[in-house]
Amino acid sequence: MSNAAKVASIASDLLKNSSLYREFQAEREEILRHKWIESEKAGHDIGFERALTDWIIRHRGAWRKARQAASNN
Repeated sequence: MSNAAKVASIASDLLKNSSLYREFQAEREEILRHKWIESEKAGHDIGFERALTDWIIRHRGAWRKARQAASNN
């Protein structure tokens, strides 16, 4: 493995272990879940952007509060 590849691997590991990245991943999973649910209701794929916008408007605030409360316990 080249030195550049080792550095990239270490950087990738650091990123994946960061709390910011974990929060991003958790939020993304919720958005994808919302996309699936809303697509099922609509009878067709609503697309990621529509699901993202809808989730942010309708659910993000409560989701963040719940995650923060859970992390404080």
